[in-house]
This record gives sequence, C-alpha cells and structure tokens, in this order.
Amino acid sequence: MIHIKLLVFNAFQVNTWILYDDTAEAIIVDAGCSNSREERQVSDFMRERKLKLIRNIDTHCHIDHMLGNDFIAKTYQVHPEYHEAGIPFFSTSKEVAASFGFTLNGIPKPAGFIKEDDVIRFGSGALQVLYTPGHADGSVCLYCKQGDFVLSGDVLFRDSIGRTDLPTGNFDLLIRSIREKLFTLPDETVVYPGHGPETSIGYEKRNNPFII
Repeated sequence: MIHIKLLVFNAFQVNTWILYDDTAEAIIVDAGCSNSREERQVSDFMRERKLKLIRNIDTHCHIDHMLGNDFIAKTYQVHPEYHEAGIPFFSTSKEVAASFGFTLNGIPKPAGFIKEDDVIRFGSGALQVLYTPGHADGSVCLYCKQGDFVLSGDVLFRDSIGRTDLPTGNFDLLIRSIREKLFTLPDETVVYPGHGPETSIGYEKRNNPFII
C-alpha cells in the first residue's frame, strides 16, 4: 500500500509530497522546502518513519517547486530528476529565487531525466510519467494506477488550471495536455495538485470552468 504525506512549503504554498510503502522506500515530489524549519519537517518525518529516500522528482522546474533540491541532495545524496525540456529554467534560477526573497545555495546536477511513459518505482509502488506541457515546458504528471491517484503538479487544480502567462506557458497546449493525458484517466482518480486541495478527475470534468 502506498502512503502519501503532504507538506506545504514556502511563500507559494507548494504541496510537497512524500510517497512511501511498507518497504520503507520513499520518493519526494516537488521538494519546496526553503528554510531550515521546513527542511526539518522533511528530515523529522523521514526519521520518524525510518524511510529510505531513493528519488527526488520535480514535476516542473519553476523555482517554488525546486527550492529544496540542494537540501535533499546534500542530506540524502539523492539528486533531482525532471524532464529535459525544463533545463532552460536553471539558467536564471538563482536570480529568480532572489527576486522572491529566496536563496539558492546550490543547484545540484540531475540524477537523470524523466520522459513520457517512464515508470518511477519505489518499493512495490510505481508511478507512470505523463508529459503535460502548457504551464511550463517540461511539466509532467505522475499517475499511480494501483493507487487511483495522479500528482498533477501545476497542470490541474481544483476548479482551476495552471497559469500560462509565465515563460513557455501556452493555454491551448495546457488544455490539450489536460484533455488528452489527464481526462483519459478514470473519473475516480484522485488528483493531488502542486498547490491547494485535492480533487478528482471526474469532478474536474464536470466542474472546471476552464475546460467544460
């Protein structure tokens, strides 16, 4: 059985997800921890549950979702993984972080790149990578068929969608990603987004004002 821990970090209220199962292997998705207090929340939880962190996945490379990558790399020797199309965001990441009052102490090299239909495994758990650009180049969602849930990053929110007015944003492409990749999942699939409360695919099909 997959267990999911939600931690909400930094001024942008990023949903950071820790997924683990009874083998105690764990992954972290969108490590947004931005200061020592938030970093302790991660390390305390990992220690209390006796978890072994084996992967760190960025759903996309906007600064608020990757502020904790350096901490994760130094503390657990686990480097981030993301879609290769997100690489250009790193060229200005320190400047962007500073503009919002954050400090990036380091930008760890990626452990590797993820792409459409890759499978991210931990213990007995498996997440399928869905490439879903539109909010940002390199955006991915992570679908768990066995657990009936999807981590949607900033692609789909409850009653909303990711903004498309930032660099590489494209409204038409985002809507296509949602329709072709997320709305083909079962209606009962729970959606765990990058910000805000959870929702479901069926609810968003019926109610999301940007798509219906």
